[in-house]
Amino acid sequence: MKYCIVLTLTSNPDEAKKIARSLVKNKLAACVNIIPNMTSVYEWKNEVCEDGEYLVLIKTGKELFDGVKSSILQNHSYELPAILMLPVEAGLEGYLKWVDENTGC
Repeated sequence: MKYCIVLTLTSNPDEAKKIARSLVKNKLAACVNIIPNMTSVYEWKNEVCEDGEYLVLIKTGKELFDGVKSSILQNHSYELPAILMLPVEAGLEGYLKWVDENTGC
């Protein structure tokens, strides 16, 4: 498993774009998708919360995860942001080559 998708969430589109641009500019991600209009229901500090959020979907190489995580933490306003890495088992060969070319994996 050489590739992964990293997920995080933000409360606003500007923060999502800031994270995305930083990751792509620094070659930590080949592509970042921002998916708006999500509703998250969760418990935080003994209170059930319901908030609108933006899903940030980051396509990258597994070896870049630590750099991706650090970049997200530097650019994120949440006290404890969700940062989850999901393995990519397979993909279109040409697309994966493009990920390599844009991240240096």
